[in-house]
Amino acid sequence: MPRAKPVGWPDLMRGKRLSNGATAYCWAPPSRAKRAGYKVTSEALGTDYGEAKRRCDEILNPHYKTWLNEGAEATTWVALGTFDWMVAVYKASPKYTKLPAKTRSSYDQVLRLVSQHKLTSGNLLGTRSLNAFTPDVADKLFEKLKINPRGGERLRTAVLAMRVCARAWKIARRAAPRGVPFDNPFVKMGLTYKAKQTRPFEYAALMKFVETADGMGHHSVGTAAMISFLWLQRQVDILERLAWSQYRPADAPNMVRIMHHKTGVPMDVPLLDDDGSELFPELTARLDASEKRGTLIITRDNPDRFKGVYLPWKQRHFLRTVDKIRTAAGIDADVKFMGLRHGGNTEGGDAGLTDAQLRALSGHKTASMTQLYTKRTVQQRKEGARKRRNSRTKTGQMSE
Repeated sequence: MPRAKPVGWPDLMRGKRLSNGATAYCWAPPSRAKRAGYKVTSEALGTDYGEAKRRCDEILNPHYKTWLNEGAEATTWVALGTFDWMVAVYKASPKYTKLPAKTRSSYDQVLRLVSQHKLTSGNLLGTRSLNAFTPDVADKLFEKLKINPRGGERLRTAVLAMRVCARAWKIARRAAPRGVPFDNPFVKMGLTYKAKQTRPFEYAALMKFVETADGMGHHSVGTAAMISFLWLQRQVDILERLAWSQYRPADAPNMVRIMHHKTGVPMDVPLLDDDGSELFPELTARLDASEKRGTLIITRDNPDRFKGVYLPWKQRHFLRTVDKIRTAAGIDADVKFMGLRHGGNTEGGDAGLTDAQLRALSGHKTASMTQLYTKRTVQQRKEGARKRRNSRTKTGQMSE
């Protein structure tokens, strides 16, 4: 074996000089990985450096990196050239690992749905060779996946599955061109999905929700609802990031420092108008009277029975509590928590705020996103017609 490893020497590959002068290669995972449950053992790779490097780069190391990311779910060995192998190559790519955790989780779910789809033979689709995937197979798979096990439709899930498969195929093809066929069967499928429009919360419904939440002992959930509607904050920012240090900070006691992490837009939102009146009187009065139970503004309303501290809300538990409050308040089940932020933006549209003013409050970077959140209402149309009429009147083109 040469003293200096050549450029591109694969991780976890070793070489050993044989008595005949040739070098034999092998791949071996770290001992700590084996102790942690990694079930793939060492593998002899022969004496051909090119073939040994290819197997490490395209199969062994991608599989190991996937295991590092996912743990036990990746411990089952996959054969070269199968759908599961392609997924392992994709998940080892920075195009996957650099995605937000929530996006990776969503992609994992649909890829697992495809991989574990049972064929008529009883085998799983993930074990099938990529060469067997044709546009016809992709079309039939889509038709199968869009029906859930209970017989209902899950069109959005099926469309996402096809799009993620197309993305995985493309990226794996770039990373391992010798193992992934050039023709991608998941592209140009002509799939469309129109997302169901989010129903916005109205102010009256918000206050009914808050009143009901307080009566049920869920003061923090009522506060979170008001923050979403009035400060146009996303749920994840409210539950996981909004701290007391951002509310009336020492250097700006009449401000709240809002950070929209999705867009990376920070902003100081004033709490007082020029005349000293409160801009968000319901919310500031509520926060000023609230007990500070930790770093975050929104925590659970009862201390953890084991730790004795007020823990942050977990998303699933929080949304289940929101559902209970909404039902008790008599609010339509189609009005979700995300409808609060939409409702706040729509209220701004009804009030005649310009696009720039809406974006200044919501943190949206583009006008198109502002339009998505600001639902079209009769009030906005009335305001638009009134402004057009007034413009005609001022120029002498009388409409009255």
